[in-house]
Amino acid sequence: QVQLQESGPGLVKPSQTLSLICTVSGASIRSAARYWNWIRQPPGKELEWLGAIGYLGSTYYRPALSSRTSISRDTSKNQFTLRLNSVTPEDTAVYYCASGRSYGGTARSEYEHWGQGTQVTVSS
Repeated sequence: QVQLQESGPGLVKPSQTLSLICTVSGASIRSAARYWNWIRQPPGKELEWLGAIGYLGSTYYRPALSSRTSISRDTSKNQFTLRLNSVTPEDTAVYYCASGRSYGGTARSEYEHWGQGTQVTVSS
């Protein structure tokens, strides 16, 4: 059974870097043809895809956020990490990690496995 679990600080100050880790169990993040995604949902808004890292380590980013976003992985720990720089209150959201055979989508049905989500608030 594949499980994903997000972890990281729930409160980040404006202009700082948001950093979240997704720990995966039940599957390897190097599994063929799988992509490991970060998605968020701001309050009152739709799901927003942020980026992904593929099974070969290639990264993919939402164009509007690409200059502030970095996704990396630690295969020894079976984890992948999101970093979002220069955050503002508009980055306040519930952040999810999700896996599947694709990336870039914003529908829950497009991904096979989801973490429970973690609330991140940007505030001074």
